[in-house]
Amino acid sequence: MTFDVRAIAFYLPQFHPVPENDEWWGKGFTEWRNVTKARALFPGHYQPHLPSDLGFYDLRCPETRADQARLARDHGIHGFCYYHYWFNGRRILERPFNEVLASGEPDFPFCLCWANENWTRVWDGGQKNVLLEQKYDHHDDLAHIQSLFPAFRDRRYIRIDGKPLFLVYRTELLPDPGQTAMIWRDAARLAGIGDLYLARVENFSNDDPRLIGFDAAVEFAPDHASVGKILYRGHLHRLLSRAGLLSGAYGQNRISRYGAMAESTLCRPDPEFTRFRCVTPSWDNSPRRSVDARIYVDSTPERYGAWLRATVGKALERHQGDERIVFVNAWNEWAEGSHLEPDLRWGRAYLEATRDALLSTNTAADRVAATQASSPPNELVRPGIARRLYWRFREQLGEYADLLKVVSSKNEH
Repeated sequence: MTFDVRAIAFYLPQFHPVPENDEWWGKGFTEWRNVTKARALFPGHYQPHLPSDLGFYDLRCPETRADQARLARDHGIHGFCYYHYWFNGRRILERPFNEVLASGEPDFPFCLCWANENWTRVWDGGQKNVLLEQKYDHHDDLAHIQSLFPAFRDRRYIRIDGKPLFLVYRTELLPDPGQTAMIWRDAARLAGIGDLYLARVENFSNDDPRLIGFDAAVEFAPDHASVGKILYRGHLHRLLSRAGLLSGAYGQNRISRYGAMAESTLCRPDPEFTRFRCVTPSWDNSPRRSVDARIYVDSTPERYGAWLRATVGKALERHQGDERIVFVNAWNEWAEGSHLEPDLRWGRAYLEATRDALLSTNTAADRVAATQASSPPNELVRPGIARRLYWRFREQLGEYADLLKVVSSKNEH
């Protein structure tokens, strides 16, 4: 299958043991330990997410990596964007990608995203409980980019107009990102690679990437600043909490509706600079964080597919050629509830929704319809005041219904 828009899925290499995780979390730790210990925190909360087709895999196994690529390709994913970890020359979780690079298998496109946060015990990239600290200097910038040249030269590496696509997760942490970009570009040209296509991820900053010498931005979904109403935090919540009828999960975590988040993200105005849009099948990082988790409820393959279909339409309308790209967060972020890989609840439904959304713009008639549409089908977007009233009414009803479930459950016990 060929598609007019390239869908690139973020890929987490955390699913194999490494000495650092053995030391920090216990012998044999991988992300699966967080995944399997998760529990539902309230009625209707979907946890734990457990894999089906691929099982609890180990990414040191080449057969697993081949199965992942085959499954992704069969459902329209163009390539993986591997998270890459570099700490002043120290690498971590590098084995799966190194083996992909060295072996030439799987024969599946890829690019890299430098996840340049501190590693912490609370999985937040912050300054407390730091396990591995990021430190920056321009000598390290040069060593870093030179270490990536073998990947950039690989024929599978994803390019835009011939330039290797390289993402940086948090450019605002770089002391002088403009100088870093210049060092990277000059070194790549000197090595015969040519220019780079640099993209900054919009997780913490939405500034124009051109101001720091980057070519584009990548939207990060979910955008926690566009979540719609936070559920279970109104007057009724406080009243029921005082009466002992609500568990602490409601007050300790931020719970929002997936549809409202998708709508808010989709309705963001397009900037003057190049921004690649991003969607997520679902999000719930409570397996990693017992307090202050971000939980989006009511995701379904249909809602996700509608969001992706509209996002693909926007990419067709706004971009040309190699810049017709959308990102999906993520292929396998299991401990954050964000995965296209099949699970026991939905099977391959999210993958099938991905393929259907990408195929929907493959005919001329559908392409025209997609580029003219400013909103996805179903209930995701409704214009103006009517949209806002609809979602306010819908969320309020949903909140009351969920609270009643909790009260009923308490009374039964």
